Amino acid sequence: MSDQQLPPELVRGLTMPRTSGTSRRRFLQLGGLAALGLPLAACSISGTGSTGGKVPGGLPNLVESRTQIANFWAKQKKAGKLDFANWPLYIDVGKGSDHPSLDEFTKKTGIKVSYNEVIQQDDSFYGKISPLLGSGQGTGYDLMVITNGVFLDDLIERNWLIPLDQSAMPNFYANASDLVRDQSYDRGNVFTMAWQSGITGIGYSKKRVGREITSWNDLLDPKLSGKIGMFGDNEDLPNSALCAIGVNPESSTPDDWQKAAAWLKKQRPLVRKYYEQDYVAPLTRGDLYASMAWSGDIFQANANGADLEFVVPEEGAPIWTDNMCIPLHAAHPRDAMIYMDYVYQPPVAAEIADYVNYITPVPATQQIFAKDAQTATKASDKAYYQNLSTSPLVYPTASDEKRLHRYRVLDQAELKAWDQLFVPIYQS
Repeated sequence: MSDQQLPPELVRGLTMPRTSGTSRRRFLQLGGLAALGLPLAACSISGTGSTGGKVPGGLPNLVESRTQIANFWAKQKKAGKLDFANWPLYIDVGKGSDHPSLDEFTKKTGIKVSYNEVIQQDDSFYGKISPLLGSGQGTGYDLMVITNGVFLDDLIERNWLIPLDQSAMPNFYANASDLVRDQSYDRGNVFTMAWQSGITGIGYSKKRVGREITSWNDLLDPKLSGKIGMFGDNEDLPNSALCAIGVNPESSTPDDWQKAAAWLKKQRPLVRKYYEQDYVAPLTRGDLYASMAWSGDIFQANANGADLEFVVPEEGAPIWTDNMCIPLHAAHPRDAMIYMDYVYQPPVAAEIADYVNYITPVPATQQIFAKDAQTATKASDKAYYQNLSTSPLVYPTASDEKRLHRYRVLDQAELKAWDQLFVPIYQS
């Protein structure tokens, strides 16, 4: 089967994590907001979190100070209804189309969830909700999951997200990983609480490569010509290239971008294809020997019989996070806050992580899976939970964490320069 024959579906996770299937993570197919003709607003005011941030101002029903935000939330009552927008196959699934964790949430809180798998891509979903938000209308959702990057940045800059009720986040502050607290894209967690995260590193077949891969520069090896896969997007590809030249993407400069682009241009003759979502199958069957890869994809591929390695290169690698956030004009913001904090209880987070297999925001789930391995009566379950509880793809090691970097946060002018450098590399 050729690369062109692979199915284009965009999904996250698997319907059955221990059976056949292919996971998908979000991709940014277009060249950022510039491709949509949507300029970034330049609005910045003090935040509510302990380390500051940006909060909505100048829009109806929203406020600019901690006291006013507290007053806003004091008026919000539980409605017993939650409209939740998420990616396909990105939550636990039971028999049929039921989601056990959502059913349990409804039983415990009385809040009925309308769960909508409507986010196929960040850009296309943004394109649907931005005209509504821009005209002062609600999106129809109380909660949505958006990846950190240009679209989340824009939602914050345009004042289109409701600042969270910091007093209603006890589970988050008790159980959240350091990887999802106070990140550069949302200092103080003013607007977001992580859903799941993943690492963009290198997936490879040690058998086919014939050695271990430890560095991004291993993807410059002429012996791998035509057997290397890279991502065709304007976030993972450039940020990984910045790591490859030894630069932290978060603090990178335009001069650094030029050097990263030069690295990618040097590599380009060796690349088989710049992939969107469809790299796992060619990597598994041997069309590719090594590829940029998402950590959860490699975990799931191996759970389904593949024999692949995943490495966080010695120079570092990007970490991305899909974030829960409340859009402006949400009809049931209190219900959204209740759910967001609810999933930070370790047993609930474990139920979701058991299905999704990306990096969970709640580290205490590791002990739950270790216990599941000990008490499992089936050998297959015992092996699965043992692997899950010890996998660095779900629970990054301390040494890996030190090498993980967030995407560069770009303003409008920077984004234009960034896209002019990097988009032609993978589109040409």
